[in-house]
Amino acid sequence: MICIAAVDKHWGIGRDNDLLFSIPEDMRFFRQTTSGKTVIAGRKTLLSFPGGKPLKNRVNVVLSSDAEFDGAVNVHSLSELAEAVIKLPGDDVFVIGGEMLYRTLLPYCSKALITKIDADGNADKFFPDLDAADGWKPESMGDKLAFEKGFFRFTTYVNTKVKSLRELIK
Repeated sequence: MICIAAVDKHWGIGRDNDLLFSIPEDMRFFRQTTSGKTVIAGRKTLLSFPGGKPLKNRVNVVLSSDAEFDGAVNVHSLSELAEAVIKLPGDDVFVIGGEMLYRTLLPYCSKALITKIDADGNADKFFPDLDAADGWKPESMGDKLAFEKGFFRFTTYVNTKVKSLRELIK
């Protein structure tokens, strides 16, 4: 699995169940990277999508203890999530949020595609700081790009201590 997220300079990812910044290049990168692939989201993240519906042109896996969503693979536990992901075709499975799902699934991800935004979004939800996380190291860092509130760059991190999803199956 691969995590994909945009973070502010404090590793913030959201506020009031919304993104911190709207950066067209980052949205384009997200669409191009995840289109035709599998995405994993929590209930609140899915509800933040347009119309509260699963993303088009993707297999949407939604983890929720109490909700079902049309057009998505609904799972209600980490064990069900692991079983569903292992059965899905293809190698590219992207964890797309929110905070709890990132924190829980990060040890099982081989990479993280992080858009690092050099601005403070006054976040109330955060991604783990991969610069300080054990086993994570930057693999590549793109050029510094400008947007209306500062700068951002696309960064890829690799996990040198990836755990197997099979560990979550009970």
